[in-house]
Amino acid sequence: MKIGIEIHVQLNTKTKLFCSCPNYGKDEPNSRTCYICLGMPGSKPVLNKEALKKAIKVALALNCKINKETFFSRKSYFYPDLVKNFQITQYEIPIGIEGNFEGIRIRRLHLEEDPGALIHKGNICLIDYNRSGIPLIEIVTEPDFKSPNEVRIFLRKLITMLAYLDVYYRKDESTLKADANISLGGERVEIKNINGLKEIERALDYEMIRQEKEVPQAKETRRWDSEKGKTFLMRTKESEEDYGYIFEPDLPIIEISEEELTSLKKEIPELNVDKTNRYLKNYNLDKETAEVLSNDIKLGALYDFSISNGINPQMAAKWLRRDLLGFLSYDKKELKDVNINDKHLVEILKLVQDKTITDKVGKELLLKLIKKDYDVIKHIEENKLRIVADEKHLRKSCEEAINENKESIEKIKSGDYKVLNFLIGEVMRKTKGVGKPEIIVKILKQLLNIK
Repeated sequence: MKIGIEIHVQLNTKTKLFCSCPNYGKDEPNSRTCYICLGMPGSKPVLNKEALKKAIKVALALNCKINKETFFSRKSYFYPDLVKNFQITQYEIPIGIEGNFEGIRIRRLHLEEDPGALIHKGNICLIDYNRSGIPLIEIVTEPDFKSPNEVRIFLRKLITMLAYLDVYYRKDESTLKADANISLGGERVEIKNINGLKEIERALDYEMIRQEKEVPQAKETRRWDSEKGKTFLMRTKESEEDYGYIFEPDLPIIEISEEELTSLKKEIPELNVDKTNRYLKNYNLDKETAEVLSNDIKLGALYDFSISNGINPQMAAKWLRRDLLGFLSYDKKELKDVNINDKHLVEILKLVQDKTITDKVGKELLLKLIKKDYDVIKHIEENKLRIVADEKHLRKSCEEAINENKESIEKIKSGDYKVLNFLIGEVMRKTKGVGKPEIIVKILKQLLNIK
């Protein structure tokens, strides 16, 4: 099996690629358009420099070779959402070539304009040109993927990297669009315009099974119907020559200097892959935990902030991955959906680490912090949540727990010491979770004559 993908990424610039119309804002159809993005005769495109910079940064992050000279071409084809009957794109010399990301070779990265959007309503097709001219980068991989699941994992990591670079306009994973090419020994089949990671994997899974039953004898372009869960033939595959590429005469050749490249390299932050490697090397985390922490920008920032404020790296990793993400997952939320005060979060971890409060109290405080910010220290003092280590006070609770659980005591006397954990829990309940566990265990063993 050979799979290659072409990923289309909308850049989050303020304005479109060749005009000053805003990329995002008012969504009323055809409200963010002008004579340039509507392709009026005589209109002249002007390149958005910010889009070019962002495209170069992505190419650098993908370890691509950067072409010092590049230019735009006209890709001619006829479709209702393409007002000029050609798309301004890059063909002969893209911005970046011969890259590598997560073990997958990157063939090329180029910049192009998005066409408009077709809106189908019954037997009527309407066109909204608000999207026309929005800057896209297209990332083309070599056919290095061996399974649909590999593609999904790769794309998830790519989305995280794009988020670190702050270049990607993303509402959620379903906004990512890609064309997928797959062959199982026969001719290559391209599946056009699949939206979202889940659907990309589903489409490839279906096409894999289809090609196992019937090997394609000619190159095809197919579309994915997510409702029916099938691909359908659109046309036999055209060649690049069919697009009649010509040099775009209204745009100059772009020269990229070494100074500009050096400046852009300095703007690239520590990316998720580098952060994972740092966590593995410096904090001795297991790979899965390191990847979980680094694959969310906010989570990675919280982890780094916690460590820089004296929290043990292993403890911080456990609390953030297990407890914080666990509480959020239970409410079907992500970290980006809540606004957690990082200083108050670290205060909770510090109190647990110093054994000022118990793990149980710490989890309750964390859950409260996720829902609403509050003064952690003040709340602890007002509710008397600090660990109680006074033996006299705890002995009374231990004696009550023993007197109320005669059956458990009999089991312990017969040698079933696992029941001791139940008694410890009962004492913790009586002390509202603030009794020091080590002292409670010590007193219970004394009272029950357990060595």
